[in-house]
Amino acid sequence: MLATLSGDLCLLVGLGLLLLPLLAVPLSRPRDGVWGALVLVLGLVLVTTSDRLRGAPMLAVLCSALLIGRLGVEVSQSRWNALSGEEQQQLISKEYWTTSIQQLVAAIATLGGGVGSVVQQLKPAKPATGTTKKWVRPDSPADQPGESPADSAAETTTIPPSTDGDSVQTATDPSPAPAEPEPED
Repeated sequence: MLATLSGDLCLLVGLGLLLLPLLAVPLSRPRDGVWGALVLVLGLVLVTTSDRLRGAPMLAVLCSALLIGRLGVEVSQSRWNALSGEEQQQLISKEYWTTSIQQLVAAIATLGGGVGSVVQQLKPAKPATGTTKKWVRPDSPADQPGESPADSAAETTTIPPSTDGDSVQTATDPSPAPAEPEPED
């Protein structure tokens, strides 16, 4: 129970450290992301292995959590005291935090839209629903045995009548007969 509670607290603190450069720029430092990630990993370990932590290991986890908490308070006070009076007043104001949160939400929405468009592009395209018929020319006369080029010059294709009783339609192949080569002198 105690390990799960301290793990949940570590998850919140780690997330806060990761978001610190986005929300409170004057209080953040360059390596806050690394420390936030480490605290998140500690929280995940505490939450997932809380059933194994009994007795002495739980006492070690409790003492380490107290030491990390005390160190965090010292660092926070040092960073706060390093700010000027104007920066401290700015961080206390409600407008600063509402603006920071609105900018964070806008950045997350933009990121979500970008990820959504990438996912949309990765989806396979839907096939066309309508079927299209293609006219296919018969093979060339040289490929068909028993036919001469003169027979295929005016080839007629018969299309079966439609179901509404129209007459038979015929189509002629518009391709000209192949020209014979002229003898050379």
